[in-house]
Amino acid sequence: MLAITAGKKAYLLLFLFLTISISYGQEAPKEIDITSDVSRIDEENYPGAFIMNKTTNQVFIEHEGIEMWCDLAFHYKEENFVKAIGNVRIQQGDSVAMRSQYAEYRGDSKFAYARGNVWLKKDTTTVTSDTMYFDRIKQQAYYRSGGTVTSPNSEITSRIGRYYLNDDKISFINEVEVVNPQYVINSEQLDFYSENEHAYLYGPTTIVSDSSQVYCERGFYDTKNDKGYFVKNSRIDYDNRQVWGDSLYFDRARNFASATNNIKVLDTLNSSLIKGHYAEVYRDKDSVFITQRAVAITVEQQDSVYIHGDKLIVTGKPENRIVRGFYNVKLYKSDLSGKCDSIHVNQKTGLTQMINRPILWSDESQITGDSIHLVSNTVTEKIDTLKVFDNSFIIQKDSISGYNQIKGQYLNGYFNDANELEKVDIENNAESIIYIREDTGALQGIDKSKSASITITFMDKAIDEVIKYKNPGGDIWPESQWVGLPQTLQDFEWRGDERLRSKEDIFKGEAPFELTKIKGIPLPEIDTDFFAPSEEGEEPIIPDTSELTKNDLAPREEDQQSVGTTAQDAALLNERQSVLDRNNAESQKEEYQKKYGTGTVKKKKDN
Repeated sequence: MLAITAGKKAYLLLFLFLTISISYGQEAPKEIDITSDVSRIDEENYPGAFIMNKTTNQVFIEHEGIEMWCDLAFHYKEENFVKAIGNVRIQQGDSVAMRSQYAEYRGDSKFAYARGNVWLKKDTTTVTSDTMYFDRIKQQAYYRSGGTVTSPNSEITSRIGRYYLNDDKISFINEVEVVNPQYVINSEQLDFYSENEHAYLYGPTTIVSDSSQVYCERGFYDTKNDKGYFVKNSRIDYDNRQVWGDSLYFDRARNFASATNNIKVLDTLNSSLIKGHYAEVYRDKDSVFITQRAVAITVEQQDSVYIHGDKLIVTGKPENRIVRGFYNVKLYKSDLSGKCDSIHVNQKTGLTQMINRPILWSDESQITGDSIHLVSNTVTEKIDTLKVFDNSFIIQKDSISGYNQIKGQYLNGYFNDANELEKVDIENNAESIIYIREDTGALQGIDKSKSASITITFMDKAIDEVIKYKNPGGDIWPESQWVGLPQTLQDFEWRGDERLRSKEDIFKGEAPFELTKIKGIPLPEIDTDFFAPSEEGEEPIIPDTSELTKNDLAPREEDQQSVGTTAQDAALLNERQSVLDRNNAESQKEEYQKKYGTGTVKKKKDN
């Protein structure tokens, strides 16, 4: 057995220690490898530098997966630093290439700086600027003195840009503009994913084209397929229409937009507004479809008219616009209200048609028939005429007891300048029951009669005079004898409890509406300063021979993101959302158990 002396043991232990330290310690930075046809030293003017010139071939520089070419290079070997001048080309792998007139590269930090017509290309995306920084450890390129990014379908300019090469993402800050042949986007802050050409918009943003304009403060836009989604203070302007909503979807190619929750569609030409919680707008067809507590509001004589239905459709050019409402339609104006199954409003002719079981209340008069038409003067915007077709019936509650009633086949009503019903003509098979009272209110009798036609005049919103034409017949009954007689005409139906007395009554009887849960666009995460050291590398130390100074790499307040959240805040928001989702699930479970019980469903056994 070979004996080992104490000295040899100590030497062996030191050798093993050094071997382990080298194996597990951080690998020393590799030196920049540089070759050229000519190399010289000029210690007087360029101390510490190897000067390399292009002759037949450009100077070639290589360092850990990056290749550089230039006409003139200054290699500071001790600092592992090189300055490249003239027709500089940098290539990283097969996809990333950079061009400039001047560049610097430090091997220890793998940090490059370029100036003079800088051009960086990755796949189909090109970035140009007068100055650019490239951190190979972070795989990020950065400019902050203005730059342009060109993709297959758009050109984007901004004062600050940060290109995350691994994610194919570019973050733009300050004076961001996206120019496309079809539109221009101006934004405060924008994240662009170059592979699919998707843009995320933050802060005040406009998207302007010849046919429309979009405003939002948070949104998404597919610049390749020309469609977007907007979720904060969003608005779309279509010619003479403006569309608001908590969530807006926009497809320029189809000239289509849709909106969800708290929607407003303003017709600036016709002074009308449509509200609801889901809408679709088709620009080419000049049409709007809106549902979920849909309301159309039109201003007439400084008095708004409200029309509500399960769904509303507005079609036609501004000069010939049609409003249609379907199912459970309600109409309200301060001195007029009504209900019907469907409604048709022609804003050009001023004709409003109430269809299928319509009812109208004008002051104290209830008016029904198979269909009701209201005709407005399109110049004065006042209601001129009321027409009721087939089975027309007017009922007015008497001041003390009973009901004044007039019915016939057709009815024509006329309004005065105050929009009050002034006169009504009933034609064909007219019948009436009228309570005749003295000025003191004392009842003189009840007039029940028939005639070919009847004219009624109103004063102070009450029946003042009844005139019968052609073969009038009937009797005036004293109150004592009237008690035992039928008190109403055939088909009498008093619906006073349904009368709408305020604009809020258009929703009376409907279940509370629950807004659709909208999937928002999260805030971007605020990244660390570009010049801060990465986890793997070191701070980009500036060699004494560099053009740059520490001030050039110092963080500036104006370069920071104005919109965003820190990683810690983002995690907190996600946690809060998870809690809200769990609480919502528990609430739904409780509602289900209240309705259906807590028992389980047993599987039926096979026979």
